[in-house]
Amino acid sequence: MQLAFLLYKYFPFGGLQRDFVRIAQECQQRGHSIRVYTLSWEGEVPEGFELVKVPVRSLLNHRRYAKFTRWVQADMRRRPVDRVVGFNKMPGLDVYYAADPCYEDKSRHLRKAMYRYSPRYRHFSAYERAVFDPQGKTELLMISATQQELFKHYYATPAQRFHLLPPGISPDRRAPANAEHLRRLARERLGQEFDLPADGLLLVQIGSDFYRKGLDRSIQALAALPEALRVRTRLVALGADDPAKMQALADQHGVGKQVFMPGGRKDVPDFLLASDLLLHPARHENTGTVLLEALVAGLPLLVTEVCGYAHHVLDADCGLVAPEPFDQAGFNRQLAMMLGDDAARARWQANALRYAGEQDLYSMPQKAADVIVGAAV
Repeated sequence: MQLAFLLYKYFPFGGLQRDFVRIAQECQQRGHSIRVYTLSWEGEVPEGFELVKVPVRSLLNHRRYAKFTRWVQADMRRRPVDRVVGFNKMPGLDVYYAADPCYEDKSRHLRKAMYRYSPRYRHFSAYERAVFDPQGKTELLMISATQQELFKHYYATPAQRFHLLPPGISPDRRAPANAEHLRRLARERLGQEFDLPADGLLLVQIGSDFYRKGLDRSIQALAALPEALRVRTRLVALGADDPAKMQALADQHGVGKQVFMPGGRKDVPDFLLASDLLLHPARHENTGTVLLEALVAGLPLLVTEVCGYAHHVLDADCGLVAPEPFDQAGFNRQLAMMLGDDAARARWQANALRYAGEQDLYSMPQKAADVIVGAAV
């Protein structure tokens, strides 16, 4: 079959984007042709993908997205496809991969009432309804049970259209048999790069959109550590975002030389092996794939309860979860306790690796491809 995959933007370090590539490649391995429509693409194009950069422009995102939809639909009328798979909400999809949370719920609870009279709201609300309308036919690939219930609540979408997927952690993220050797090598290299003392503690935070991921919370927690811990600790935040505001905050709190924001990196597995703790105090997080990537590498975690995958941290007993509503002082105490207890971190590491071997945290691309190319559509 000829499959069309639609997403507005591709960049190599985005969670949605990585899921898209793995699902599309799984479909490709099953003998299907892949055509990708997007507004922008950064990085290499996977072998065999037909990339179509849609040539539409507008100063406003919602207008550009509307033009994107019209252009793509016109192109597919000229060059038909067998299935249309969307990674952003828009009309005309056979299958939608629900990486983004429920827009209607966010609009009602995180925006002022007047927002719902704006052209932006009307666009995104209509695009979401086009996907989840109870009379529609779009099959829905879900990665969060919580979000699934929200969509059912707002749209009364029939239950049989939802397909709740397992996580899709890439197997290469698992700690290998020689993990301790690789950890020593990675720690030596990264320690030199980030000025880590011999007895230092390395914190890593991974994800673009620093504010939404709570990097400011991590910086404040670092600054609040007891001095004996604080001077030994370095925080590295990986992700595509402007570091200026967060660097200013770190400087303001006196830890500017201990916080590093080197952008997106290809050596994330090295960070997962070499670090002492993953921080992810997100304000909003549909799932949080990076939580499971850390878990399967054996890295203890400190995360917020809002993360869709936070329950895995509790189920595995491989770290701590900061409850909602978020309390900075409480989060500071949790970080200090975790860094000050070497035995607890060793126990959390062992628990994480055991859980990684017992649970299906890996088969999302295969299950998604089953729906896309199978009889479920």
